[in-house]
Amino acid sequence: QVQLVESGGGLVQAGDSLTLSCAASGRTFSRLTLAWFRQAPGKEREFVATIRWSGGIVDYGDSVKGRFTISRDDAKDTVYLQMNSLKPEDTAVYYCAAHYSTHTTRVATWYDYWGQGTQVTVSS
Repeated sequence: QVQLVESGGGLVQAGDSLTLSCAASGRTFSRLTLAWFRQAPGKEREFVATIRWSGGIVDYGDSVKGRFTISRDDAKDTVYLQMNSLKPEDTAVYYCAAHYSTHTTRVATWYDYWGQGTQVTVSS
């Protein structure tokens, strides 16, 4: 029912900034709790950030705290991930995810809807 499409990935150098976008379908975007996860080749999916449907509560994975910012624009049905001070270890496919809930969570299994991912590559 909910479709998510990521965009904005690319190849950057260490220390650069990049902003990812995720566009959602339907008119129920404002009721979704949204999140970003990432996965490097051969690795497990890792929690990055989440934002509550109200937009007032956010949470970040330890590896990105202080560098990444999640935000949402309900008028555009879009969630963003602003990434600063990028490191080579940030290289991964980044996925957006969503679920209908009033609570944020770092657990991937709580999310019902997933995008197909966008590649971010950070060179040293």
